[in-house]
Amino acid sequence: MNQVIKTTLLWGMAIFLASCSATSDKPAFETITVQRKTIASSILATGIVKPKVGAEVRVGSRVSGIVKRLYVKNGDQVQKNELLASIDDLELSARYRLEVANLDNVQTIAKYAKIEMTRMKLLADKDFTSIQSYDNMVKEYDIAVARVASQKAAVDFAETELGFAKITAPISGVIGSVSTQEGETVSAAFASPTFVTIIDLNRIEIWAYVDETDIGKVETGQKASFTVDTYAGNTFEGTVTAIYPKAEIRDNVVNYVVIIEISDKKGKVLRPEMTTSVTIQTSTANQVLSIPNSIIKRKNGESIVYRLENGKPVAQKIKTGMKGSQMTEVKEGLKENDKVIMNTADSMNQ
Repeated sequence: MNQVIKTTLLWGMAIFLASCSATSDKPAFETITVQRKTIASSILATGIVKPKVGAEVRVGSRVSGIVKRLYVKNGDQVQKNELLASIDDLELSARYRLEVANLDNVQTIAKYAKIEMTRMKLLADKDFTSIQSYDNMVKEYDIAVARVASQKAAVDFAETELGFAKITAPISGVIGSVSTQEGETVSAAFASPTFVTIIDLNRIEIWAYVDETDIGKVETGQKASFTVDTYAGNTFEGTVTAIYPKAEIRDNVVNYVVIIEISDKKGKVLRPEMTTSVTIQTSTANQVLSIPNSIIKRKNGESIVYRLENGKPVAQKIKTGMKGSQMTEVKEGLKENDKVIMNTADSMNQ
């Protein structure tokens, strides 16, 4: 009896193992449904955050002298016309007072020249003096008036130079660097020495370096997005506003600079020279039949996918359109809600 039970169990195990083997030999197919999606074709590029033209200003002195006081340091926020530094103005102030005194002098001369000219005219009208004498007096008065005008210009110039002793901010922004110290002597004889550099962080843009093979696809007005390492997980939006015509060659690679206007900073502070990863959307196809890029195969120069018929994969020729980063448009060969096999290669190898 025990022998019969043992034999029965052995046969049962053999049948079970055979059925398991048959099941494992049967390929398992994973399918996906063809659906309509919006596909965006894009190119990738590396970029850098840059100040716009006029957003980075080097502020210097237009007069020579000793730096009397420096009011800012690196990282300070400043407003337009805020005082940044002052130059010792003793000499400039003395020159201004001298020019003012000279103006008083020539104005006095002109005043009495006018009185004398008026008197001379009365005498000339009564023939008590010659017309030549009167004309000479008119000449003296005109010269005096001209000297007054010249001296007024000299006063204005001295006042302007005195004003240059106070260095103010031409724009609002952040102090990027300070290039001088209190007590240092600066000379403006040949070039204006730089005191500070101001950067307006609200006026920045992205310089994207696009490879020459992709630059033909880029046009102004296209949407772009970018990320920076310091704000991981945040994607910033922008628009292509310009394409520089001159190429930049780095390590024998030809790139063209594409300017991207930032439309949304998401409340973050972006700083010049930050490295960015840029995606430029070159074209978009709305609500088209789409399948994953990975399931499209090439055979005899044609694009094919595999459909499941009677438990077996069957090749289906298709005509593709736009290709995005993950999905490809299907123009012919499939219709909406068709099911195509995703793991074709693995299944056919079993």
